[in-house]
Amino acid sequence: MDLATLSPMQVSAPPTSALEGAVGNTPLLPLRRLAQGLPQRVQVLAKAEWFNPGGSVKDRPALNILRTALAEGKLEGGKRLLDSTSGNMGISYATFGAALGVPVTLALPANASAERIAILRALGAELVLTDPLEGSDGAIRVARQMAAEQPERYFYANQYDNPANWQAHYLTTGPEIVQQSEGRVTHFIAGLGTSGTLTGVSRYLRQYNPHIEIIAGLPDSPFHGLEGLKHIPSAIKPGIYDPTLPDRILEVPTEAAYQMVRRLAREEGLFVGISSGAAAYAALQVASELDEGVVVTVFPDAGYKYLSDKSLWQDNV
Repeated sequence: MDLATLSPMQVSAPPTSALEGAVGNTPLLPLRRLAQGLPQRVQVLAKAEWFNPGGSVKDRPALNILRTALAEGKLEGGKRLLDSTSGNMGISYATFGAALGVPVTLALPANASAERIAILRALGAELVLTDPLEGSDGAIRVARQMAAEQPERYFYANQYDNPANWQAHYLTTGPEIVQQSEGRVTHFIAGLGTSGTLTGVSRYLRQYNPHIEIIAGLPDSPFHGLEGLKHIPSAIKPGIYDPTLPDRILEVPTEAAYQMVRRLAREEGLFVGISSGAAAYAALQVASELDEGVVVTVFPDAGYKYLSDKSLWQDNV
């Protein structure tokens, strides 16, 4: 992709709030204890995205979507930003919406974690709780309907189809991974939700070194407990998802991801969320197949928003 196709706002616009300047440049952390037993020349690294001001990787696309919409005049006349979310993207929208004076309305499943709902309300977001049995796809349908019925009230950000989502990762996450790994990255792994992280980082890495292997992680069934991830074969497919980008797809069982969350906390001192556990599971699976290489993945958020999930922490010995 040519940077000329990106707007000047996205590439070089100066921050208009202190929060904007704090997004990105998150640490790339080695998994040392969990990687014990791997060949000496195999390394597993993870981007610690909870260092972003909104607490997750979603700060990157949320900020880019907001800045692009403001630059294009799509939020004029007091329009509210509207989107569906499973939680993290909503928190990022609400965080930067508050900082930039943009009101935010979010459709999210009613079974989103109590912590996420409380944070969204604390940030002043207007919430529309949707049928928990319909998951993130149900929230998408509700947001689409609201946008169609009141176009004068809402700017529908549509994170699943909005190119500003993946472009944020092309512009920031991808270059950071190359720089922080000193160009040694050989494998990149990301979970599939909106697919923005995988799409943007992969497109950057393909240009940097087409020999880097791209792996997508996704739940192993339509009914799963991996909050923030989608079972792409059975779900509404994101418009920004490019199925030609991954070299392979790894399925992640829910309990395996939960177990990895607990292991990361107790063996690495990394208190992470469920999608981070899924990413670690996939990264270690890939690393176990190698004699040499640098495997990089993304840990989308920390574990604080999942403390009320008793099934996640039931193994508390």
